[in-house]
Amino acid sequence: MLRAFLRTTAARARSRTPRSVPDDDVLLDAPDDRLAPALVAAARGDYAPAAGLLSTTRERAEWEHRDRYATRLAAFARSRAEWLDTWRATAPDDPDALLIAARLAVHRRWDSPARAELLRQLVPAVVGAAETSGPDPVPWRTALDAARGARAGHAEFERLWAQAVRRSAHHYGCHVAALQYLAASSPGAHGECLDFAETAAQDAPEDALVRALPLRAAFTCLTFTAAVRTHRRRLDAAADRAIALSAAHPAADPWTAELRNLLAYVLLRLGRRQEAAEQLRLTGPYVTSFPWERDTDDPLGHFLQARADVRAEARARAPGHPSRGRAERSAPGDH
Repeated sequence: MLRAFLRTTAARARSRTPRSVPDDDVLLDAPDDRLAPALVAAARGDYAPAAGLLSTTRERAEWEHRDRYATRLAAFARSRAEWLDTWRATAPDDPDALLIAARLAVHRRWDSPARAELLRQLVPAVVGAAETSGPDPVPWRTALDAARGARAGHAEFERLWAQAVRRSAHHYGCHVAALQYLAASSPGAHGECLDFAETAAQDAPEDALVRALPLRAAFTCLTFTAAVRTHRRRLDAAADRAIALSAAHPAADPWTAELRNLLAYVLLRLGRRQEAAEQLRLTGPYVTSFPWERDTDDPLGHFLQARADVRAEARARAPGHPSRGRAERSAPGDH
């Protein structure tokens, strides 16, 4: 873990304005400068940095950061939970420890064949913890995920959704949870998913992450050829909106990494390969498992292959490239 942290820091220093990051310098799901020390300490059994980080996000109402950090810490606790066990034993009522514990409990049940039944049993406890969390919307995102996995009815999910948006009207994680519920409960309702996402994005502040929600909705359409044909204009508009959001952030920015990875993936699937190449460049060394894991169990390999392919195409399009010259000379006699 410490070696990975040091490698991340070195790669970040080399990639202030990325041009061509070598494959060996690409990092999968690398933590940012705030999360990395907490993960290193947790690997040593020390929960204090994680507690300090989450306490800061709660006190400053940094809900997007809090949601992302909680997810990463819970994922780490799936394989190394000693630090969380110590934290909960030391401070059983700590809202940050309760948040990680609830997220971890949902994660552990999600992969079970009996997921729906197990999560049905868990939902009351997760909702009960959320009800004590004050203005924090992040525990409600966990409750929404648990309800989705439990196949909750529309009335129950809408009740939880109302609690979430009452606390933060534009929280991205809660909107993603609602979008996923809508997509799962009505698999053919791509238009409704896009409607929901576009409305949320339109009503959000210019710099809000939820403005990328239409891109997430577009992603749900990509495995359905008919949906892509029917809603192609809206999918392109979602990508355009996300390109504008990406442009507002510096290159090689770990915070924007998931947005840019998703955007590159969607652009590639839409055949907008030159624009995808630019987003792949802007990611710098930061690759996220989502969305590349959708088609393979080797997300890093999928990313690297996609990047190599678009680079090869760019070289072939460049003036003076042999393959370009041959194509141009042979074209007139083809028909």
